[in-house]
Parts: sequence; structure tokens; C-alpha cells
Amino acid sequence: MPTPFEIVEAAAMKLSPKERGDLADKLWMSVHSKEEVDAAWEAEIARRIAEMDAGLTDGVPAEQ
Repeated sequence: MPTPFEIVEAAAMKLSPKERGDLADKLWMSVHSKEEVDAAWEAEIARRIAEMDAGLTDGVPAEQ
């Protein structure tokens, strides 16, 4: 007998890619607060800017 997780997983895999993405976002936000997600993004942005400022990475124009 399948577990509840397996039932939900099988149903989710029948969704379109967009619907699966929307579901993933909702599930993620049900586990992590908006403040946690925002703080993680701010830290990542700061890390990337620091790498660019230090010359450790190059930017790529949006057109590319």
C-alpha cells in the first residue's frame, strides 16, 4: 500500500511543469518563512557582489 507521501508525489508528477513549480514554491514557503527566504537571498546577493568587487568573477551582459 502506498504511503501518503507516495500518493501525493505521484499526483504531483502528473501536473504541468508550471503547476509543479507553483506547488514547490508553496511547499517551500510552508517550511521556511518569507523572512528566512528573503535573508538567504540578501546573503547570496551580497556574496555575489563581493566576488565581483574582488575580481573573482566576471559579469555576463543580459543580452548573452
